[in-house]
Parts: sequence; structure tokens; C-alpha cells
Amino acid sequence: MSLHQAKAKNRRSKVELLPADIKAQLNEMLRDGRMQQIEIVEAINQLIESKGLPEDQQLSKSGLNRYAKRMEDIGQRIRQAREVAEVWTAKLGNAPVSDLGKILQEGIRALAFETQMDMAEGKISADPKSLNQMALLCQRIEAAAMSSHKREKEMRQLFASEAAEVAEKVASQQGLTAEGVAALKREILGIA
Repeated sequence: MSLHQAKAKNRRSKVELLPADIKAQLNEMLRDGRMQQIEIVEAINQLIESKGLPEDQQLSKSGLNRYAKRMEDIGQRIRQAREVAEVWTAKLGNAPVSDLGKILQEGIRALAFETQMDMAEGKISADPKSLNQMALLCQRIEAAAMSSHKREKEMRQLFASEAAEVAEKVASQQGLTAEGVAALKREILGIA
């Protein structure tokens, strides 16, 4: 990548530099889909002019097209992620949130592994910053897994405790002996 390309890549687009209210209107026009891009450019440039902004802030057709394409690509990825989530949610039914978290953790582990393999094969650069980020990602994945496991264990203990209290109350009302109630409670709590 040349120095000029690197500078161009880091430079903010005219759309990103628009005042928030104009950018919000632009985004609404794109989402609505009733206007063609040329009409959107004309409408936004009229807004820019009416606000007294410099003429060099006006949008070009190609600039708007690049922005619209980027927003569509992002929207497509979001739609795909939602579809995947719907499939897995339907497959798991009413599975605990921790199960969904485990799936996400496994997905991130797989992605990290693929990235590591691409680095090893030279498909992508293995610079120190990337390696550091990969190590940090692995550390966070494992910390999240441990946290999920701990939370799941605490939830099970809380549920067992509540179930034991209800069982104790019902068993006592049904005339079970104190020894029988204690045995039932131990079984539910996993102490037996």
C-alpha cells in the first residue's frame, strides 16, 4: 500500500464529516429506499447549502454510493448474524443463556484458530500487535468461559435450594416425617 493509499484510507469521508442531523436524514433516506441515490445527493446537498456549510462539504454521487454500499454490507452481516442466531435459538429452544454463550465462545475460538492458521501459513501478517491481540482474545474467551461456568453453577445451587425449600414445605404438609423431609432435601441439594 502506498503512502497516498494509506492516507486516503485513514481520511474520514464527507458523509462521516456531516453534521449529525444531516447524517441522520441521509441514513433515513437510504433506509427508506424510496429515493434514488442521485435524488438523495441532491436533497442532502440542498440541506448542506441551506445550513451555510462550505461547498466542499457537499456529497458526490460516488461518495454516497461508497457509503451506501458500506452500510448495505454492514446491514447484510447483521442480517446474517440474526439468521444464524434464529437458527441456533430454534435448535436450542429454551436452552439456558449460558448454552448460547458457550456457542458464541466456541465460534470465537474457531475464528481465532482460523486466524492463527492463516498467520502460520503466511496468508495474513503475524505482526507483534496481532499476536498480542490474539493472546488477549484467548485470555478473554477463557475468562468468559470460567465466568459462565461459575454463574451456571451458582444458578443451579440457587434453583436446588429453592426447590428443596418447596419440597420441604410440601413434604411436611403431606405428613412426611422430619427424617424423610431432611433426606428429600439432601437429595435435592445433592448432599446425600
